[in-house]
Amino acid sequence: MVPAPLLQGAGHQRQPHVYSPGCPEIERYLLFRERLRGHPEERARYQRVKRELAERDWTYTQEYADAKTEVVEGIIARARGGPGA
Repeated sequence: MVPAPLLQGAGHQRQPHVYSPGCPEIERYLLFRERLRGHPEERARYQRVKRELAERDWTYTQEYADAKTEVVEGIIARARGGPGA
């Protein structure tokens, strides 16, 4: 298992991610994390989207997760050197 780092600090909800060895999500998660760490504009975009979505009422948590998919996939694509990288 490869645990993802936890958020630190007051007010942060901790949400660990645990993957089996060799899981393709490990690479995606690390690309996403490092892109956010190294690109303040990406971090601001992600933060803005998450805050906008947090204002909505969701019946299921998965609806929230689905709603942020487009921005997450864009960040991962740019981390891989895609358009806008």
